[in-house]
Amino acid sequence: MTPTLFRQAGFRYFFFSREETRMHVHVSHPDGTAKFWLEPEVALAWHTGLSAQQLHTAARFVAAHQQEMQNVWRTYFTR
Repeated sequence: MTPTLFRQAGFRYFFFSREETRMHVHVSHPDGTAKFWLEPEVALAWHTGLSAQQLHTAARFVAAHQQEMQNVWRTYFTR
């Protein structure tokens, strides 16, 4: 299962159920994908196919919505 958190400007922000315990979010775009850690701070874990500008856009969005993403993660994995 892959709950979608947001869709914005061609990006989809989501996580996989029970993938790993460290809090993170995946980002999908027609050009590629990325994974960002949400704790202890927003940080790029890896990416493929995305340009530097696309990574910057995605990282800014993740940082702006970090608290919401963390709240959804906690709610989802503690039910």
